[in-house]
Amino acid sequence: MPELGIYFDLRNPGRWPQDPSRLHAFTLELCEEAERLGAGSVWFTEHHLFDDGYLAQPLTLAAAVAARTRRVRIGTAIVIAPLHHPAELAEQAVMVDLISDGRLDLGIGAGYRVPEYELYGASPERRYAQTDDRARRLREFWGPGGVTPRPVQDPLPLWLGYQGPQGARRAGLLGEGLLTANGESWRPYREALVEAGHDPVRTGRMAGGVNGWVSEDPDRDWPVVSRHVAYQFDSYRRHMVEGTDSPLPRPIDPDRLRNSDRHGPLGSFLYDTPEGMAQRIRRYTGDAPVQTVYLWASVGGMAEDVVVANVQTLCTRLAPLLDTETAERTAV
Repeated sequence: MPELGIYFDLRNPGRWPQDPSRLHAFTLELCEEAERLGAGSVWFTEHHLFDDGYLAQPLTLAAAVAARTRRVRIGTAIVIAPLHHPAELAEQAVMVDLISDGRLDLGIGAGYRVPEYELYGASPERRYAQTDDRARRLREFWGPGGVTPRPVQDPLPLWLGYQGPQGARRAGLLGEGLLTANGESWRPYREALVEAGHDPVRTGRMAGGVNGWVSEDPDRDWPVVSRHVAYQFDSYRRHMVEGTDSPLPRPIDPDRLRNSDRHGPLGSFLYDTPEGMAQRIRRYTGDAPVQTVYLWASVGGMAEDVVVANVQTLCTRLAPLLDTETAERTAV
């Protein structure tokens, strides 16, 4: 079983407003606490022009976290690669890697929102090909004759945030990590690694997010959690169609979303006890070489006390169960 990571987006919905400065300070404190509790990694994501203040500069936050921690790995899931010049992205990544003394995992992806591309004067056409190109250029910039200073890690871990079999194939052909925890992606990813001449045993690695929440008493906590789940999923779905001709989707019913059989970025929301979640993660990852799964620290602007309790539950209850399953599988 994979190790546990914690995922942050710094949403600040008007429905549950917080002081923005306090929210950012609290996030830094929470990353320190997650490290103290034994979390393997913390991850940050990128979006622009969301009406709830969604994190826009994940590498900037990653640098701040790097300066306040010593052990936990720091990842981006994802940076929207086509919005950034590859030299700038390479230099920013190196800065985080240096400050952290070699703890950065750089996840990049294509994004999907029209307003974000317009904001940066970029075109979403061929955005997957653009992301592939950014991956190649990053390797060049981190190599001999590239940007200075050089990163601590050689090679610096690079992950492609692609979903589905075609995305898995793209990551495999590039010989980079695949940023999904869905075990069904392992086969096309592995086949592409072999096709491109990469050793899947040495090169194949996966990590990814799990949309979910862990509770010691799921039925008791669902009335609170479900309100934030509904907000977060509705926000994603609304912003996905912004700037397009697609109609606004109807509000989602979180009760139908809970533990459905559909998986994917917006396909289901796993909700269970620590023991139940460990089993669900095992089924989801299957036999794929998934190194890390990360779960939300906060869903849709939750209150500080709820978020702190969640991180404690993830680190002290779920993480040991994942380690236990790993030990049991190794022994067998």
